[in-house]
Amino acid sequence: MFTGLIREKASVESFINDSLKIKASYRPNIGDSVAVNGVCLTVFELGENTFSLKLSNETKSMIAHENLSGLVHIEPAMRASDRLDGHFVQGHVDGIGEVVDISKDGPSINMLIKVPKELRALMIPKGSVAIDGVSLTINSVLSESIRLTLIPHTLEETLFKEYKLKRRVNIESDMIVRSLFHILKNFKKDPSWDEIDKWTHLY
Repeated sequence: MFTGLIREKASVESFINDSLKIKASYRPNIGDSVAVNGVCLTVFELGENTFSLKLSNETKSMIAHENLSGLVHIEPAMRASDRLDGHFVQGHVDGIGEVVDISKDGPSINMLIKVPKELRALMIPKGSVAIDGVSLTINSVLSESIRLTLIPHTLEETLFKEYKLKRRVNIESDMIVRSLFHILKNFKKDPSWDEIDKWTHLY
């Protein structure tokens, strides 16, 4: 489990077949979970100032793997004692979006991300979403995209200020919204508000 708050902008040493080698100041242990651009991966090898992670074929098919070069976002798994300043992020990418507009908004930047059709129902105005592993608030939901406002602190601590139009990004929907949507979609009858309230408290 992660918070969506980036620990470090690390560099990719190599990405060959199913092995990703990262150079970073952060030092994990073998078996640790580390999110790379929002993708939960397991450390299997340590080197001098580097660590290596494995990607399954399923993972590679679900993510914007072309961005696993140069600099990447990394975040170690959260501890139970950590503050939750972002939101609950699992590191399980739901789909790939595309940057379709970038515009200045004073010192901030508005960014429009085109969202795959199957994920649009999970995008809630003022709700949470993880883009390339970063916890963000959805300012508005449009017909095919979401609008995000990136404040100066976010731009400084992440790679977003380097993003260009047509860049593909990893999207993870909010886990609570996703879970409730799945329950409601498979429910055999219209639920009462009491039932909806009960399900909400279970999460």
